[in-house]
This record gives sequence, C-alpha cells and structure tokens, in this order.
Amino acid sequence: MSRTRAAALCAIAALAALGLAISGAWHSPASADGGASARSQAISSTPDESGATIRGYALRLIRALADDDTNRWVRYWRARADCDAATTYDPDEEDAPIDRALLAMTAAMCAQLDALFGVNPADYPPRGDERTGGLLLNEPDAAAGYILFPSQNGKSVYLIDQLGRIAHTWHIDMPFLHAKMIDNGNLLAIRHGVIYEFDPRGGLAWQYKVGRIHHDFLKMPSGNALLIVRRVKSREQAIAAGANPELIHEIGIEHDHLIEVRPKGASGGEIVWEWSVWDHLIQDFDPSKPNYGAIAEHPELIDINFLMETLSKRRPADAKDWTHINSLDYNPELDQIMLSPRHFSELWIIDHSADAEEARGHSGGNSGMGGDLLYRWGNPRAYGRGDADDQRLFWQHQTHWIPPGLPGAGNILLFNNGKEFPGYERLYSSVDEIVPPVNGYRYRRAKGAAYPPDGLAWTYASAPPSDFYAPIMSGTQRLPNGNTLVVDGPAGTIFQATPDGRTAWKYIVPNRYDISLLQEVGAPARLANETTDNHPPGIDAVYRAYWYPPDHPGLQNLDLTPGAYLEDAPDLLNRTRAGLMAGDFGERLADSDFDIYLDEDGGQNILIYFKQPCAEEDARAKFFLHIIPADARDLPAHRQEYGFDNMDFNYEGSGVHALDDWCIATRRLPDYAIERIRTGQFTSEGPVWQADVELGE
Repeated sequence: MSRTRAAALCAIAALAALGLAISGAWHSPASADGGASARSQAISSTPDESGATIRGYALRLIRALADDDTNRWVRYWRARADCDAATTYDPDEEDAPIDRALLAMTAAMCAQLDALFGVNPADYPPRGDERTGGLLLNEPDAAAGYILFPSQNGKSVYLIDQLGRIAHTWHIDMPFLHAKMIDNGNLLAIRHGVIYEFDPRGGLAWQYKVGRIHHDFLKMPSGNALLIVRRVKSREQAIAAGANPELIHEIGIEHDHLIEVRPKGASGGEIVWEWSVWDHLIQDFDPSKPNYGAIAEHPELIDINFLMETLSKRRPADAKDWTHINSLDYNPELDQIMLSPRHFSELWIIDHSADAEEARGHSGGNSGMGGDLLYRWGNPRAYGRGDADDQRLFWQHQTHWIPPGLPGAGNILLFNNGKEFPGYERLYSSVDEIVPPVNGYRYRRAKGAAYPPDGLAWTYASAPPSDFYAPIMSGTQRLPNGNTLVVDGPAGTIFQATPDGRTAWKYIVPNRYDISLLQEVGAPARLANETTDNHPPGIDAVYRAYWYPPDHPGLQNLDLTPGAYLEDAPDLLNRTRAGLMAGDFGERLADSDFDIYLDEDGGQNILIYFKQPCAEEDARAKFFLHIIPADARDLPAHRQEYGFDNMDFNYEGSGVHALDDWCIATRRLPDYAIERIRTGQFTSEGPVWQADVELGE
C-alpha cells in the first residue's frame, strides 16, 4: 500500500469513526419533542450493515478499504455499489447536522474511490466491437455489479464483472438456454424436461425430471421450485370443454400448468401445489358444453376459443401452442404469481395462497377467488373488453414486480417485444413499467371496463422506435440506482438504460465459436458462416441475463477473481479440434477404445476423449468418470464416504462429431489434486471398455 493511500485511509477512518461515535451519542432512540423528521430518525437509526443508513454506508466503505484479504476488484465493485446507493439520498432541512456531515464524508470517499483502491478504470477501457462482442460502454452512472448469462453455443454459464471480464464460470457439460444464480451461489437451469441445480464448480447438487418443463423457473422463499409444465389435451377433450371443432387441430391443444416442487434428496421431489389453465376456462360457443358464459362478464376466466382461428392457420407443429407462458414471478408479500402468456399478449396474476384444491376452483385463498385470474393487462380483446387499438402488449417477456427497495418497487416491469400474430404486430420493442391497481389482494376495475392502467409509468424505446426491435426472447431488470437492465436477446446485447433513456453500460455477448478455427479444421461452410436475422456473425444470442449486486449473498461463495475477456477465449471444442490436429496435447494418457489426453492449457485441466474413425453407435454407451483425489478431504461432503468423485456423463452432453468420422468429448477436471482417474463406457450389461490413469506425482 502506498504512503499516500495509507495516510488517506487513516484520515478517513479517523473522521468516520469520530462521526459515527458522535452520531451514536447525538441521537436518542426517540426524540423527546418529536422535532426530528421520521425520515431523519430512520436514517440516523442504529448503524447496520445493510446499507440502509448513512452510517451503514460509511461503515461498509471503511471496511472495504481496510480489508486486504479480499480481492481488490471485488471490494472496489462492492464499494461502488454502496456509493451509487448512498449518493441518491438527499437530506432535507430537518435532518440532523451529523447526518449531513456523514453524507458529505461518504461523498468525499466516493469521489476518491478509484485512487483509494489504487484502481485506474482508464487501464480497462471498453474494448468490445459491434461485430465480435465485448464491453462497448461503461459510463460513471452505470450501476456496479455482475452479469450472468449462459452461452447458447457452448456448455458454460458465465458471470462477468463491470469491465466485461469473466469473474466466475459454471462449467457444465450441456448447453442451457436460461440459468439463474440463487442465494447460496448455486445455479438453477432447465433442459429437456429436467430442472438442475449446480454447485459453484459445476457439480450436480439436485435434479428433478417432470417432462416438458419450459421457458422459466424460480426458487421460492420456502426453497421449493416453481415450474411451468406444458400439458396436451386431445382434440376431443378440447371440444368437450367448449372449443369450436372447426378451429381445433387434429393434434389437439397445448396449455400451461404450474407445479411447485419440494426437493427431496439429490434427485427427486414432491409436488406440493399445482395450477392449470384448463381449470379456469370460459366459452360462448356451445351452450350445451361446460364453461358456457358471457366472456366480457368474466375477465377472471380464459376464453378457450381465443386465438384458435389464428392458430389453426399455422403450420401443424405450431398449431397447438396456445398460451405459451414464458415467464414466472412470485410476490411473497401478496403471495401471488405473475405469468406471461406470450400468445395472449397479456400478463396474468393468480393467487398462490389458494391451496391445491382451491387453485382448481373459483373461491378460496387470500383473494377469495381460488385459482381464477386476479388481474390481467395488455390485451383486453382477450376477454371481450377491447379491440386491436386497445392492445398494449405484444408477445412480451419477463413480466415481473419490481422488488422492494428499488426505484418503482411494487410496479410491474416487462420487455414488450412488439411481435404478434399477423395483423396485430407493431414491429418495435420497448421496456414498459406500469402501476398495477392493487386493492388488498385483488385489483380494481370499473364495471364494464378493461383493467387499468391506460398509460405507462415509464418506458424505454429508441428514436425512431424501429431502431430497437427484438421479436423474441429478451428481458429487463430494475437496478438500485434507477437504471434499467435491458437484454436484446436476438442481438446478444445487454445494456443499462438510465431513467432519461441514455445508455450507461453496454455489452455484446461474444460467440465463442471461433469461425477461423472452424474453417481451419474443415467444418461445413453452413456451420462456419451461419447467420440469422438480428444475429450477426460473431455474436451469441442470449435468452435472458441477470444483474447481481456486489453484496448479493450468492456471490460470497464464489471466487470472483477477474479472469480473461470472453471475446478473447476461443471455444473449448474449437481449440480441442485444432489442438488434436496439431498434436498439442502430447502423449496419450490411455490407449483404449477412446484415446485420452490431458489439456493443461492455462492451468485448467481438461480431459479429452478422442476417437477416429467413430460411428454414432460408438458414442451411445454412457461414460463413467471416477476421480480419486490425493486427499479425500477435498471431495464434496456427499462423496467422501465413497472415496471418489462421480462425474459420469452422456456423450450428447459433452461431445461433438467434429468432422465426418471424429468423436470428441471434453470434461473439465476438479481443481483439487488428483491421484488417478478411472473411466470408460458402460451399458446395462456391464463395461464396454475401461482405463485407469495415474495423474499423481
């Protein structure tokens, strides 16, 4: 530490300690004459570490400066986040002088933050490129934090820091469209009807298979998982429920179903709550069938014939995709769930407090409405209270309540894509915020009218609007300093919009498939040069991304030491292909059915399985991979009794048919010291082949 920085730290710490001591003596728990404002009393309350008081911010800043045991950049971004929050407080005339003094001291610390931490952001300028990706913009008013997103073309999930560097990677041997970090630092993701939970090193902590899970998922405060599951009704079942037979495709109709799962063990769960679209239908087509009624008089119910004529004109594969719910959110204060049925161009809110039986009916729960819709907004023509001119949403994504403590808390924020069925689309995107008409556990609506509001509390769009158009995927999130994270999914672009619509931070997700390497090893031109609309070559589309503050509890369990820039790291499989051709991996570790190599590039041990010639049947059998550590104490707790780490895998999740007759699979080994590995392939009849490889000294 330099003498100048040390002196500055001592001076600031002394001033802060004096200020905090005076502050503690200055204020009694309650003013005798009630002269201090309620707001001043709240801010001048007992110091805590939540960052909710001026003293809290000052304490955290001092500790961040004094802590030499934690990575400097981690402490810097945490301090930046505290500065962003602290400087939004504007003291009024009734606030105590010590509060204003503490605020001034905090502001002075924040103004010198770069120097105090020995950080020069100019050494890390935006270095991205519109064509190849990376960080393009990082303004002073950007909210400090970390961004999480999966690589759609790879098998990893990345957490990058404010400067676009990889802070943490979950190495998982299968690609995911959508992933979220939870409070313990684990990762939730879904794929092919299974929800997975991975620990910070990518090990499987829990999984649950239910079939046809899609789009979104969340971990509830109880620890249960809430999932969207697609269910199918036959044509006959749909007609029996009042659907128009002329509009129902012969393959039937898909609708959405929610399940809440209580995890059990490492691979199982119990469904403790369910809700289904099919239990809350109405129709005005056939009086002889159930659910018959006046649709405009029952906005709490879902018209089974809405969209059916439109769907009937689609190709068969899409003709049964009716509701297409693409996002979930949970409000613990109201005990309600928000849904985003894309094809209805609406958002729906339902009552989670209704038990499983009540959720199938029309009464019960806090609202007294059972599982019926409490609120719907965006497209009143879906319930007979408007036409195309009244439509406000267009195939929206990520509808959610703004969480407590953030600007606009309790309002609803969403990404409004602008896409729709022909005749209703507007062909530009926006991020919209509305104030829901909450009335206890229900929502206000004038008799005979559509649900309010008529207007928006805030919106972000381009000028002209057509310059910003993401017809699919995408998302948004409100940040602590008032900025809003915007994810343009097809373009792989993540940016922060300020309240007045400026861009404060911008990052484009790089495509880690190095096109030059693909071409070098003879990959088909279709793969090497593939592009799609709104998805330039060199850019990776992203379904959704999430911003996490530096003090998020999940980050405390991760090593956040900044690493490489994602745009500088060629895709692992591409590098493996090229390395095998060039002989970069030295001698084979094992000469078996698959040749085994070890890639130690950059200190990251990658086990490579290679076979040539290789046919499809060679990769069908499951691979076993048992890791025997040099010290059994390095194993995860649940594996220590076995004495080895189990990293079995299927080829389809870890391999690639690189060229006509090549098979390549890769597995990243754990970071601890390894004595030996035991690997091979097996079927229900026993091992196909096996090999023992010594790795110890």
